Amino acid sequence: MESYDTLTEAINALKVQGYTEDFNLFENCLECQNGVFRIHPDEFEIDKQFRFDENEDPSDQAVLYAISSEKHQLKGILVNGYGLYSDALTNEMLEKLGLHKN
Repeated sequence: MESYDTLTEAINALKVQGYTEDFNLFENCLECQNGVFRIHPDEFEIDKQFRFDENEDPSDQAVLYAISSEKHQLKGILVNGYGLYSDALTNEMLEKLGLHKN
């Protein structure tokens, strides 16, 4: 299994592997290309996931997702801070990303 020391190193390696889109997290979908694509949970797969605890500071903790959508022929990444997600996310999105409300 792949392992990276830093978030930047992982992002650069994934881009070489074709994960070139930069996904943004919304309530019930992922968005990329300035809103051109909105991809719902049943339209994407999480291919890889990496957790980073670069310091004890919570702002330096993140999860990096390598995501693909066969339907839209897209591959990209999503970076999300540990435990930092909107309460407005649908249960379907929380489940897909492996997040749980406290």
